[in-house]
Amino acid sequence: MSENVKSPSEKLSLLSFSGKYRILHTTWMAFFISFMVWFNHAPLMVVIREVFTLSDQEVKVLLLLNVALTIPARIVVGMLVDSYGPRRLFSGILVISGGLCCFFALAQNFQQLAIARFLLGFVGAGFVVGIRMIGEWFPAKQAGAAQGIYGGWGNFGSAASAMALPALALWFGGENGWRYALLCTAAISVAYGIFYFFAVSDSPKGSTYFKSKKMGAMEVTSKGDLILYLVMSVPIYGALSLLVWKLSPAGVGWFSATACYLLYTAIAAVYLIQAYKIVQVNKEIFDKEVPEIFRYQFKQVAILDLAYLVTFGSELALVSMLPLFYVDTFGLSAVSAGLLAGAYPVMNLIARPGGGVMSDKVGRRRTLVILFSGIVCSFFVLGQVTSDWAVPVVVVITLVCGLFAKGGSGAVFAMVPLISRRMTGQVAGMAGAYGNVGGLVFLTVLSFVAPQVFFLVIGGVAAVVLACILFWLEEPKGQTAEILEDGTVQMIDVA
Repeated sequence: MSENVKSPSEKLSLLSFSGKYRILHTTWMAFFISFMVWFNHAPLMVVIREVFTLSDQEVKVLLLLNVALTIPARIVVGMLVDSYGPRRLFSGILVISGGLCCFFALAQNFQQLAIARFLLGFVGAGFVVGIRMIGEWFPAKQAGAAQGIYGGWGNFGSAASAMALPALALWFGGENGWRYALLCTAAISVAYGIFYFFAVSDSPKGSTYFKSKKMGAMEVTSKGDLILYLVMSVPIYGALSLLVWKLSPAGVGWFSATACYLLYTAIAAVYLIQAYKIVQVNKEIFDKEVPEIFRYQFKQVAILDLAYLVTFGSELALVSMLPLFYVDTFGLSAVSAGLLAGAYPVMNLIARPGGGVMSDKVGRRRTLVILFSGIVCSFFVLGQVTSDWAVPVVVVITLVCGLFAKGGSGAVFAMVPLISRRMTGQVAGMAGAYGNVGGLVFLTVLSFVAPQVFFLVIGGVAAVVLACILFWLEEPKGQTAEILEDGTVQMIDVA
């Protein structure tokens, strides 16, 4: 990357709308809109349930289907963005998602709702695209802050849907007001997707956009890393199997037993095909060693995956369960519980950028150690909560949990773009997928145990990840190397 187009010592100027700051603002807004579309059904679900007379099981199915496709989509989109660039990918995702949103808004029965919601999980992959875009435009010393702002401010799109869409549906009025509200988000998504295509470029003028050498899998640089890559791919497919199980007769009963067995077989087959592809992409490491200058350690990717499983996974789980937790534990009204729980996702506006800024100032590894120590302690405290505790105290502890967890998400993606420039999309895609895996696993745990045990489980998993960070994660330092199209080697600062 050409350092003459980026000044590492320059302070962030968020009020600027030129150069890389224009890219930052237009990209976090693209992410904001993608999240707004992805979760636009949630605040209108009460109305949708009444219109289609949905059962509780059918509502649960829609909620599950909304995140199902996101897990594999983030992996696939990560590969595509490394090859085709974020400008085209993000524009395409927004335009296509707008069309899928129209399909959902115009649905006439539960089956159409379910298919549309499943396909709309694709929009959640937009997050990965922006990680690569911001990584191209901001140097290592600003990467944490820029990525934190991108993730934190963009993530607020789901809260914006929750606040704006019910009022918009009421303003339209009538039995189809909710449909018009959803169609408005679809129109915004399509319009912004077209705007984004013409408003940005993949990299600064004079810089090289490094592409993956091979498609279909991430490149690794040692035999040990290849084995670890194959192992770390298993939980992603395991999460898809868990989704099938939750939709099986043992869960909400949407799939028959025969259909579930077929889906399990298909998921296993896809993993085996992907494993074969991983080996094929990396078969050269069996014949010759990768030069030291081009090596990276896949353990770095693995630990960041697990870290995001805890940080974003716990966020997804708590956003889903906090309102009911406040109602069941303290006897609060649904309105009061919703308002108190609503403060949790708002923390993204400051916590995630804060984690990124902290990473830039005190170091990536040290920041993760500090934040994960906070995650472990705060979730263990939540695990001790009973109905005798004062509600304000519990709310404050919950917000402290959110502060550490969301800050941890910012810290994870402050480090992701520094692993390997040409594979930033794939590294981000795998970490992003693990975040969804975490949410699914934690919510599954919650379906079997009391909330206090659920909190302790998250704290326990965080403690294991903290140990991995302490013993095996290494601070990015020095430079990484990438090969230009003419064969020359370019060094990129990561410290």
